[in-house]
Amino acid sequence: MKKTFIYIGAFVFLLNTSCEKKHEKKAEEVKFLVTNPIKKDTSIVKDYVCQIHAYQHIELRALEKGYLKQIFVDEGEHVKKGQHMFQISPNVYKAELQKSTAEEHTAEIELKNTQFLADNNVVSANELALAQANLEKAKAEVLLAKTHLGFTDISAPFDGIMDHLEARQGSLLDEGELLTTLSDNSKMWVYFNVPESEYLDYIMSTDKGDKKEVGLHLANNKTFNQVGIVETIEGEFNNETGNIAFRATFPNPDGILRHGQTGNVLLTVPFKQAIIIPQKATFEILDKKYVFVIDKNNVVKQREISVEAELPHLFVVSKGLSVNDKILLEGIRMVKDQEKIATEFVKPNEVLENLELYAE
Repeated sequence: MKKTFIYIGAFVFLLNTSCEKKHEKKAEEVKFLVTNPIKKDTSIVKDYVCQIHAYQHIELRALEKGYLKQIFVDEGEHVKKGQHMFQISPNVYKAELQKSTAEEHTAEIELKNTQFLADNNVVSANELALAQANLEKAKAEVLLAKTHLGFTDISAPFDGIMDHLEARQGSLLDEGELLTTLSDNSKMWVYFNVPESEYLDYIMSTDKGDKKEVGLHLANNKTFNQVGIVETIEGEFNNETGNIAFRATFPNPDGILRHGQTGNVLLTVPFKQAIIIPQKATFEILDKKYVFVIDKNNVVKQREISVEAELPHLFVVSKGLSVNDKILLEGIRMVKDQEKIATEFVKPNEVLENLELYAE
């Protein structure tokens, strides 16, 4: 009975030893996918909140005091340059013009009489000069009266779209009172704010002399059907935000854009020979990004990296990696720093072709 017990114990020991060896062998057979960073030209699209302004946007105000006699246009109407829009009651100004015209005629007669007397040496040259001055003054009064009368008729200074009516027919207007606003929407000025670092990248780029093309993402989540050009940069930074305003000009042939709209400017930023890695190969510790680099002995080493830009499933790395480094692609949560592992290499191009697969 004792021998039987010994045999059974030995068998169990051998069985357990065999199982442990199998588990060790199985653990050793686990291989982790690794790859290299890839270097290639790429680009990203950055978006900036923007404000959309009409190329010309002005206020139309009453230049004279009086009653608003007639309104010839309606809100939202497209008007042509020179089109009659408003008339302020002109009666007083017509009377002033008649009065000044009569005074001009009187001055002309007085000048003729004085000239006749001066020719006959009845009056002095000073009297003649005074009569001439009175005539010039009367002519100036006529011109001034015509100008005031002209101010009672308000016409469109350019083609545009009229906004809300701020006064109604019959209203008593003061000089300078707002009547409406007028917008020339044939092209639009789109303003967007850029951080100082991105401004420096832009202004110091080799192609800074080329005008950059930009897109426009609208509030309905659609992209505007025209391409804009960055034409100018404002002269000063905003000390509170650290940003500087860029201005892009967009053609607006269909009149889709209106003054006061908002959206997002889409600016394509190129990266030459950028180091690119899958996002899945990274992890974060206290807002810093890291990867696991595999050395020549297959030992895992944690390394901090700097990310310059983000693409779908990819990061553009500015510091910390080269194309010769091997990085852990999968199993980040299964390994530890300084641990030795078995690896299986995947070509970077193959990784890029299967981004969605490796991003899962």
